[in-house]
Amino acid sequence: MPTLILVRHGRSTANTEGVLAGWTPGVALDERGAAQAAALPGRLVGLPISEVVTSPLQRCQETVRPLLDARPELTAHTDERIGEAHYGDWSGRKLAELKDEPLMEVVQAHPSAAAFPGGESMRAMQTRAAEAVREWNARVERDHGADAVYLMCSHGDIIKSLVAEALGLHLDLFQRISVEPCSITAIRYTRLRPFLVRLGDTGDFASLAPREEPPADDATVGGGAGAP
Repeated sequence: MPTLILVRHGRSTANTEGVLAGWTPGVALDERGAAQAAALPGRLVGLPISEVVTSPLQRCQETVRPLLDARPELTAHTDERIGEAHYGDWSGRKLAELKDEPLMEVVQAHPSAAAFPGGESMRAMQTRAAEAVREWNARVERDHGADAVYLMCSHGDIIKSLVAEALGLHLDLFQRISVEPCSITAIRYTRLRPFLVRLGDTGDFASLAPREEPPADDATVGGGAGAP
C-alpha cells in the first residue's frame, strides 16, 4: 500500500497572532510561512510524488503552490475531510482567552470526549480524516501501484489524530504528539499495519533550543507556531 507524506501548512498569520483560526476565511501564510512553503520542493526532491491532496483552506493551498509550480505534472485535489477541525464558536478567538474555558481541560486531558460548541467533536474530526486516508490509499494504489508515494497538506490536529490512529493510540493520547508548521510526517501503510517513518520533520532544530519563556505544559489547540 502507499506511503503518505503529511505536510502541515506553513506558519500562518493566525499562528503568530495566537488565534484559533479553524475554518475562518482569509487566514494566509505569514512571511515565514511563505518561506517555508518555498523551501518545500527542495526538501522533497527525488521523492516520486504521484498525487497531491490538500485541505480547502487558504493556508494549505498556499503551502502546496510552490511544489505544484515546481512539478507541473501534478495537480492538487481538494478534500474537505482533511480540513481543519470545526471549532465552531471557538473559531477566531485568542488561545489565551480559551485556556480558561472549562472545555479546554477536556480538550487537553480527554479529547475523545470533547465537542466544540457550534462545531464538531474531536472524534468526528479523526474519523473523517482517517476515512479520507483510507479512500486515498486505495485510489493511489489502484492508479499508481502499491509502492506509490502521495502527499496530503493538512492541519496540526488532523495530522496528530492520523498519527495516533496509525500507531493504535487512543485519541486521548494524541496531545502528546507535536507537528510544527510545514513539518513532514510520513506513514507507510501495509496490509498488516501502518509504519510511522517520519514525525514532524522540519530539518530545523531551532525549536529544541531553550527559550526565555519555557513552553506551556498544555498542547496548543490547532498546533503551535513552531520555532520563534
